[in-house]
Amino acid sequence: MPSAEAAAWLGVVGFGVYHGLNPAMGWPLAVANGLAARRDTAVFATVLPLGIGHLLAMAVVLVPFALLAWYVEWSRAIRIGAALLVLAFGVLRLARPRHPRLLARVPPTRLAWWSFLMATAHGAGLMLVPITLGLCAGAAAEHSHLAAGSSVATALGVALLHSVVMMACGLALAWAVYRWLGLRFVTRSWFDLDRVWAASLVLTGAIAGGLAWVAPP
Repeated sequence: MPSAEAAAWLGVVGFGVYHGLNPAMGWPLAVANGLAARRDTAVFATVLPLGIGHLLAMAVVLVPFALLAWYVEWSRAIRIGAALLVLAFGVLRLARPRHPRLLARVPPTRLAWWSFLMATAHGAGLMLVPITLGLCAGAAAEHSHLAAGSSVATALGVALLHSVVMMACGLALAWAVYRWLGLRFVTRSWFDLDRVWAASLVLTGAIAGGLAWVAPP
């Protein structure tokens, strides 16, 4: 059985796979650029700015929560509050699944900016907050004299690992569609993940809140 910390890092990787395979995070743009440029390298070149934008979206959300977790005496309340925030955002996404109009106005030449806004609008970073807070609490307990620094380092590590996995999975799927499967695969076999995404936010928030509630103070 993996330890709680190992399970948390596996959760970071799992969410990276989930975000990478979700077309809302941008891998169809890599396919489109490859087909438009008729060059294999165009597929790879598109994934990097998408990953950078995703990484920034993760860091902007996770680092402030990690700093809050530094106050160990309030960590339980912060974790419960963060879980409720994730749950509430998921309910909001279920009630209002439409994307903000701003996203449609971002030109495709600004892929990193588009990726940052898309990940933020979908609450991608929020999904990782409960896991990050749990990891930060463990890091702060082990390095109490460097609690703030270790929490920030943990949050950045989560954001980086998650984004690298997201990029790898998105690139793998984009490459498969570009080279072998074709656009018919997307139009015929894919389905809208927006409601699945929102439901997963609700589930993540509920589970994280329950675990924080039963955890010792």
